[in-house]
Amino acid sequence: MTAYGTRPEETSAAGATDAAGEPEEQTAERPGRRRMWWPAALAAVVALALGVPALVAGGTSASGSSSIAVPADDSPEAGFARDMATHHQQAVDLSFIVRDRTSDEPTRTLAFDIINTQANQRGMMTGWLDQWGLSQHSTAKPMAWMKMDHDYQAHDGSLMPGMATNAQMAKLRTLSGRDAEVYYLQLMIEHHKGGVEMAQGYVDMAKNDVEKRLAQSMVIAQTSELELMTGMLKERGAAPGVPAS
Repeated sequence: MTAYGTRPEETSAAGATDAAGEPEEQTAERPGRRRMWWPAALAAVVALALGVPALVAGGTSASGSSSIAVPADDSPEAGFARDMATHHQQAVDLSFIVRDRTSDEPTRTLAFDIINTQANQRGMMTGWLDQWGLSQHSTAKPMAWMKMDHDYQAHDGSLMPGMATNAQMAKLRTLSGRDAEVYYLQLMIEHHKGGVEMAQGYVDMAKNDVEKRLAQSMVIAQTSELELMTGMLKERGAAPGVPAS
């Protein structure tokens, strides 16, 4: 896990502390964290049960089975790994921004869990691409692997449905306190909706069992977080939906 004051790569779970300098195991007992600890725990379980055995098994693909061929560069497996890694990175970036813009513990706890969960999952997906000998990036249109006639036009850094624009991220950096919390939750709800749609799209066409199980775990976890964030907005007298800039 990562301390609130550091990025995932800057510390290990053994020495992690929260913003007040207290050990993580103490922070975990605080009100607010009790209801939101599980996304990070889920990512750890998924990584241990799915990603690690698959990636360290000699001579196997990321499915853990030597009988399954390496996915093609234009396959749903490769496309989902690339696009969801990009989608996850923005969720991590948004969460780092709000972490520094509010002292509200429930919001910081949610951001903390999203950072850890999605950075972990992103590492798994980029690791699979490396194992398959495929590029981390593609010239294909985002989500082209879904074989859908979606007409989403990438603009201002928003590459896929649900992703925030550069302008929206810049606005979040100018806010603080309740205003930052509300705007972050509104942005993240849209982000999760797009993520759930993409993950379910891969589940429906997957040929790689390990990657499919990871996508299924994303659908379950992010659907639950959507309910949580909607409730958090209501507590703050706000509703879902990103206001026009």
